[in-house]
This record gives sequence, structure tokens and C-alpha cells, in this order.
Amino acid sequence: MDNGTNSTNGTFEDSQSSTAPPKNFWTNLILPVAYLVILIGSLATFSSLYRKRQNAKAARLENWFPPHRQRDIYLSLLHLDPADASSGSSEKKLSQVPDSVYKAALLQRALEDIRRIVQLRTSKPALQALLQRGSVGDELWQRFQRAEKEIEEEVKDVVNEANAFTPGWGQIIFQSANEMNQNRIIKERVTELQAQAESEKSWWESKRAGIQTEFMKELDEEEATAAADDSKMADSEDAVLVESGGPTGSQGSKKKKSKK
Repeated sequence: MDNGTNSTNGTFEDSQSSTAPPKNFWTNLILPVAYLVILIGSLATFSSLYRKRQNAKAARLENWFPPHRQRDIYLSLLHLDPADASSGSSEKKLSQVPDSVYKAALLQRALEDIRRIVQLRTSKPALQALLQRGSVGDELWQRFQRAEKEIEEEVKDVVNEANAFTPGWGQIIFQSANEMNQNRIIKERVTELQAQAESEKSWWESKRAGIQTEFMKELDEEEATAAADDSKMADSEDAVLVESGGPTGSQGSKKKKSKK
């Protein structure tokens, strides 16, 4: 019985010793896990520092467009509180701003956004071509991309503001602003053509006066040459008459012949 129990205990201890992992297994596993943790942490730190540096660099870049004056006016109207103005020492009291003024200011803001969108769309192909050729740097392209992101956020903000005034107005506010922009472009073109027509008219009048002066000068020269030719012909005829004796010489010769 003791031999049986010893044999069973021995087999059980052997099975435990065979199934239990060696002690150096955990130490071998900790090393790659620590390496991965250090690698991932260093990559995350590097990426965060790189993004912060890129954001700081982009913030230092010059804006593509000048300050949005129409947006500033609209926001100033929104934050205008008549109670603060009336509580001051001034005798004048500020009345409530009507909604029509807010809507007109928002429409002017959308009109300025339309101008900037058109400018971005017309400038993008040329800028991409110059960037591919290496004629411009990456900073200019970063400025352009930041301007695109800003105008996207601006369009969303205008749409939300328009829907806050009138539901559904955000879908047509930029259409109205585009029509206003086209009308402005047509007026500017007509004014430019009118100014160009006046300048061309004055140029043509001066050109016509110069042509007329040259023509009269050519006529005077032709008349002078014709008069000179006539005087030369008269002088040559007189010279011929003098050489031949003239009419008196012929009459004298006839008289001599009759006397003979």
C-alpha cells in the first residue's frame, strides 16, 4: 500500500511539475511587454508633440483672407444688450434691434462668404499646379487648407443662424447671396465697360484728329508739288520759245523772203 501511494504521489508530483511553467517564463514575457509599452508610449508622445508643434506653426501662419468685418458686425449686433446701454449715465436709451436688421446683417455676412468661396474655388487649381511644380512652399498650401476649413465652419454657422430666424431660410440664404454677388459683378462690369468706352472714345477722337491732320498735310504737299510741276513746265516752255526766236523771229524771216 505504501508503495502504491508513493507511486501515485510521485506521478501526481511529476504531472504538476510537467504542467507548471518554469519561473523564467514570466520574466521572458515581461521584457517584450515592457518593450511594447515603452514603444507605444514614445510613439504617442512623439505624435502628440508633433501635432502640437504643427498646430502652433499653423497658428503662426498668416490668414488667407482679411478679417471678416461682416461677421464681426453681425456678432456685435447679437451681443448688443439695450439694458446695459440704458443703465449707463447717457440719457439716450437704446431700443431693441429689429429682426430685419439682424437678417440684413446675416445676409451681408453670407454675401462675403460667397465672395470668399468663389475666390477659393478659382485659386485652388492654379495653387495645386504651382505646388506640384515646386514653385510655392507648403506653408502657402497650409494657409489655403486652413482657409477652406474656416469657410466650411462659417457656412455651417450662417446656415444655423438663418434657420434660427426662419426655419428653412438656411437652405436659400446662400442662393440669395449668390444672386446678389452676380448682380454686383454685372454692375461692376458695366461700370468698367462704360469707363473703357469713354477712354476709347477719347482715344479714337484724338486718333481721328491726327489722321485728319496728316491727310490735310498730304493734300498740301500734293498741291505744292503740283504747283511746282506747273511752274517748271511754264519755265521749260518759255525756254523753248526763247531758243527758237519766238514769234517775232518767225515774222522777220517771212518779211525778208517777201522782199527778195
